[in-house]
Order: sequence, then C-alpha cells, then structure tokens
Amino acid sequence: MAATRLFWERGYEATSIGELTAAMGIRPGSLYAAFGDKKSLFQEVVRSYGRSPVGAFMGVALEEPTAYGAFARILREAAAIYPDPSHPAGCLTISAATNVTPQDAEIEVSLRTLRNENLATFEARLHRAHQTGELPPAANPRSPAAYFAGVIQGMSQRPRDGATAAELTETAELALTAWPAAQH
Repeated sequence: MAATRLFWERGYEATSIGELTAAMGIRPGSLYAAFGDKKSLFQEVVRSYGRSPVGAFMGVALEEPTAYGAFARILREAAAIYPDPSHPAGCLTISAATNVTPQDAEIEVSLRTLRNENLATFEARLHRAHQTGELPPAANPRSPAAYFAGVIQGMSQRPRDGATAAELTETAELALTAWPAAQH
C-alpha cells in the first residue's frame, strides 16, 4: 500500500495529505470519505502492517518451543527483515513515531503503546521460561525483556543509517550472548 510506504519512509508527521493522495491515486475528498482523516488512515496502516509478514514476525517467533529459540528467531529475522530492500528500512512502528508534534500526541501514544505491548509480550514469554526453569531462579524476566526490546529497536534504526543484514546478524548473535545463565 502506498500510504504504508510513505509513513514508513517519512514518519507520520512528515507525510502530508497531498503526498498520500498522490501516492494512492485518489483525491483528498476520497481519502477523507474512506478513512475520515490522516490519523485514521495511519491507524489502519499500522493495523495492516501488524498483520503483514514484516510486522508480525515477532509474534510468530514467540511461539517457538523455548524462550531462547523465540528470541534467537526474533533477532535473526529482524536482522534479515529490517534491511530488506523490498520495503523501507526498519520497522514502521518505530520509524513513524519520529518528530510527532504535540497536536498529534495521540499518534505518539498509540505507537508507544504498541511498543510497550511488545515489551509486555516479551516479558510474559520470559516469565513462562522462568517458571519452567529455562531461566535461572535469580533471573528477573523484566530485565532481558527490556534488553531484547532495546536491541531490536536499535536494530530497526541501523538499516536507515546503512547497516547491512550481515552487520545486524552480528548484532543479533552478540545480543544472544546476554541470555541469562545459571549462577555457579
């Protein structure tokens, strides 16, 4: 979808109604009739992105049998997906949130909420791993959840600065070395 590409490349704020309607091949009135306003179009774009292979890979990966396997898959897939030239670099929900003005704080809040939901999902998966003994008893599931969320967010930005899949793969493998180990 043309609107997805524009929001992903430029962010919410920097994408104008004129650019959206030109890219979509419609008149402004048609955009307003179909979506109501730019915010509503953006929210539909984010929902659609979340169901796409690029946006949904983390949820699928979290279904791996082990938590380590889930996070290894997430990091490795992010390393391949984020710099893929078939779409804009990085992650829409991270890159579209830049430079949101105070009058569009609702957009910033909704994107922050999505990112925090991902963090909560990570933490829940790690709590299950803690309960099953996959994480050592002294491990606090919140800490690796926040760590891996931060790494993934950073990995999303790096391709916008020229990072390759090879570089991101090295980052992913390095991040996996931080997996909580049993204390001896």
